Amino acid sequence: MTTEFKNNGNKPVKHLDQVTIRFVGDSGDGMQLTGTQFTTSAALLGNDVFTFPNYPSEIRAPQGSLYGVSGFQVQIGAKNIDTPGDKLDLLVAMNPAALKKNIKDLKKGGMIIVDTDAFTKSNLQKAKYESNPLEDGSLKDYIVVQVPMTSLTREALKDIPIDSKSKTRSKNMFALGMVYWLYGKDPKYTIEFLRKKFKNKPEIVEANIKALTTGWNYAETLELIPVSYIVDEAPHHAVDYKIITGNTATAWGFLAAAEKAGLKLFLGSYPITPATDILQELSKYRALDVIAFQAEDEIAGISSAIGASFAGKLAITTTSGPGLALKSEAIGLAVMLEIPLVIVDVQRGGPSTGLPTKTEQADLMQALFGRNGESPVVVVAAKSPADAFTMAFEASKIALEHMTPILLMTDGYIGNGSEPWTVKRLKDLPEIKPPLVTETIENWHPYDRDPDTLARKWVIPGVPGMEHVIGGLEKDKVTGAISYEPENHEYMVKIRQEKVDRVANYIPKLTPEFNDEGDLLVVGWGGTYGALRTAVAQLNEEGKKVGLAHFNYINPLPHGVKDVFSRFKKIIVAELNMGQFANFLRMNHQEFKYEQYNKIQGLPFTVEELVNAFKKLLK
Repeated sequence: MTTEFKNNGNKPVKHLDQVTIRFVGDSGDGMQLTGTQFTTSAALLGNDVFTFPNYPSEIRAPQGSLYGVSGFQVQIGAKNIDTPGDKLDLLVAMNPAALKKNIKDLKKGGMIIVDTDAFTKSNLQKAKYESNPLEDGSLKDYIVVQVPMTSLTREALKDIPIDSKSKTRSKNMFALGMVYWLYGKDPKYTIEFLRKKFKNKPEIVEANIKALTTGWNYAETLELIPVSYIVDEAPHHAVDYKIITGNTATAWGFLAAAEKAGLKLFLGSYPITPATDILQELSKYRALDVIAFQAEDEIAGISSAIGASFAGKLAITTTSGPGLALKSEAIGLAVMLEIPLVIVDVQRGGPSTGLPTKTEQADLMQALFGRNGESPVVVVAAKSPADAFTMAFEASKIALEHMTPILLMTDGYIGNGSEPWTVKRLKDLPEIKPPLVTETIENWHPYDRDPDTLARKWVIPGVPGMEHVIGGLEKDKVTGAISYEPENHEYMVKIRQEKVDRVANYIPKLTPEFNDEGDLLVVGWGGTYGALRTAVAQLNEEGKKVGLAHFNYINPLPHGVKDVFSRFKKIIVAELNMGQFANFLRMNHQEFKYEQYNKIQGLPFTVEELVNAFKKLLK
């Protein structure tokens, strides 16, 4: 089956710099797939992209319910973009609940495409509508394109020998075909995807392609859509790009680190939303000697990783907030053992089970202090999906070269979101040189330390003459024998802290973006970077003197913090919690006054709300 997807020129075409689109419907309507396919096509056709999937915790929430709405937002641009966008240009709503939950985010004058077949009395009641919004005038501020998608899809597929349910499911391809036409995107990459995904089900391939084609043709002839749009290609350097999610980037960063360190990679984890994708991704790489172990619980996951580290592997464990709480005792053990271990926390809304599929930054204090005793660990954070590769690699390098556990913080926004990532070559990545010992060293002691990093040697079991014991009891500062001596314990507590503090000598100095001095310094960490950077850029375009200090490295803080902070009249810390990083800065740099902007809604910042908050301070 071949189809030409070209605008026939009957309608005018308008060029746009960027556009924000959200696909929403029931969790079974295929909105994540639809959004992913549109994103992939836009990227392959030259646009910059940034996505934000947002879906319910329930695998199958009640059909038509408000809390069962699943959405996928994407911003595509003819310039580099750092967020999935604020206000929507287009909302594709597959039922009344999807419309009701998302209409508030649509720009005035924006377009809505709805499946009118879903606006039944029953579905309107489930969405708590007192009247049909398609008829009562409540949508008068928008361009409303009413399409009986379900019935048109079923009619188009009537001669294809598949079951009725499969025909109805194909309506998401009908909607995607309409959006492809609206923004001048050739669906060829989606057609390739469908042929590959369903290669053993030719009827399903035919049905989806026909639904896609029908949607395209319907949009082209529909008078309610008087114009189509083109988002021109974004400027790209002559390098290879790939659209990547944060969780996949994290997994690949670990693969690269293991190769550069010359070690085998071991992941011991228990599945938990939204971190499970890292485990699933690494399980694909047995050919690279990756061992991915799905443990029976969180404690077994980290304990297996500690054992793998003792045996000389690059050891990883992945989790989210509730799992991090369960791993706390074992993290303390890794601190006492002084062995390399990377713990990934893909943060979600809490406390307890909380909001499993929503994003938050509320695990920072747990990461910094959530263990018994003086138990310091290095804490770093990725700032975007693509940056997750860099920080996974960097976390591995620090853990291995400094012989310490390290916590890598991402979040649901980073882990599930996607953006273009510059493909890395191993030869271009920095070397990783762990203090690994595989041969006998004369006059060696277990706690002999490197004079610069204070890291002890990493001795693999079985090396002749290098037998030693490590464990959770305090050790003598030289021999490694169990010691209860008060002075020895104090020495070991301080040396473990000093070892973490010295990591600051091996990480980049803090350098602000946009301005080195000015009226306002915006401070952030982790996945808020894109929104903060876009907001600060907007303010500078308006003539304001605002800088941005975004932290990848949290414990220890990088050098230069005091110098940077002192050059701005006001400082505001923006984070998706009640102010945990602001309080950590107060602990370490109490000489400054910190304003706060906080959000705890399971949603990322919007640029608009940040700009408004920063302007208030500038007044």
